[in-house]
Amino acid sequence: MPLKKYRPLTPTQRYRVTSGFDEITATEPHKPLTEFHHRAGGRNNYGHTSAWLRGGGHRKLYRIIDWKRNKDGVPAKVATIEYDPYRSARIALLHYADGEKRYILAPLGVEVGQVLMSGDTAEVRNGNCLPLRSLPLGTNVHNVELTPGRGGQMARGAGSFCQLMAKEGAYAQLRLPSGEMRLVNMNCRATIGQVGNVDHENEVIGKAGKSRWLGRRPSVRGVAMNPVDHPMGGGEGKTSGGRHPCSPWGMPSKGYKTRKRKLSDKYIVRRRTK
Repeated sequence: MPLKKYRPLTPTQRYRVTSGFDEITATEPHKPLTEFHHRAGGRNNYGHTSAWLRGGGHRKLYRIIDWKRNKDGVPAKVATIEYDPYRSARIALLHYADGEKRYILAPLGVEVGQVLMSGDTAEVRNGNCLPLRSLPLGTNVHNVELTPGRGGQMARGAGSFCQLMAKEGAYAQLRLPSGEMRLVNMNCRATIGQVGNVDHENEVIGKAGKSRWLGRRPSVRGVAMNPVDHPMGGGEGKTSGGRHPCSPWGMPSKGYKTRKRKLSDKYIVRRRTK
């Protein structure tokens, strides 16, 4: 997928890099598979800000994605490849042989007109969805379930994939995009291949306005605040904080482990960090 670079007509245009959208084949979504999502702008049910730096942004419709891929044995033809404002990946509209239509994440290399399948009997081919027990070792997969039947939860961002490393007993060993090695139930489903739009990581926002379109509001550095507003605020001249970086409430923000002990810890074979 080619990227689009801009002529430096303004200082911000000099660095801006956006998607070329060459793979997009439809400009309007399939209306029955869309719904409006109320955006809270980072506020909780009391109206207080609980997630900072959110608000505004362009109006957008949520596309209902089929995370489960549970329509087994029914061939589906890829009708369109579309843009989704709620995610970095592209989505594909499938027309099933029985007349039903569903959206899925568009895998890398899948094109309009291609026929996809799901289930135990499906061919091991890009875009098809099978249980992990039916896949050969070394296969790259995405949209991987953590609990059988719940729907894909891992490797759903643009360009991401997991690799099937081993099978032992009731569990398969996957290497996640973060480098973590994890055990996943063999009955969990996964889609073969890598998520498309791999050049997403090379895009450069380039200007403040683009961040506002995405619903991200400006952030202020703690060292630029007063002592009453932030632990790192105050000081004569431009000070660098005088302590390790932290949040407005004093929580260290670099390297401090906040993860509580979870039941899922026993499934992690090797963590992403040493």
